[in-house]
Amino acid sequence: MIEVTERVDVAAPVDVVWEALTDWARQGEWMLGTSVSVVEGDGRGVGSRLSAFTGLFGVVGFTDTMRIATWEAPHRVEVEHTGKVVRGTGLFQIQPKSAGTSVFVWHERLDLPLGAVGRLGWKVVGPGFRVGVRHSLRRFARFAEGYR
Repeated sequence: MIEVTERVDVAAPVDVVWEALTDWARQGEWMLGTSVSVVEGDGRGVGSRLSAFTGLFGVVGFTDTMRIATWEAPHRVEVEHTGKVVRGTGLFQIQPKSAGTSVFVWHERLDLPLGAVGRLGWKVVGPGFRVGVRHSLRRFARFAEGYR
């Protein structure tokens, strides 16, 4: 298992940040190389299923299937990654910081595929993954601050 946790300050209140975060159809506007769709349920509660394609130019990449496992609006949503490539849990948390500002925390706990080969591969792609998450979080902050 590998764990990645990154956070960003957002100049918007918790409820606005939550709405921006859980607008799954627009997630591609801030998450690097990703487009998300709700494939089962309404995307607003436990049991809903999501599908995200992550890759380059919509061609080279993989599909990440997820099931919403925890829904605690407007503070916490946890997904179970159920795909062939990505397995584990993803957690998005929104914490109040001060009047009208929030902290958005992205935490992933992933079970790497292919055993030792996957662990070796993570040593190569892990640093780039973290850079991509940080970039996405900065984009998210701008997205949420201007949401709607």
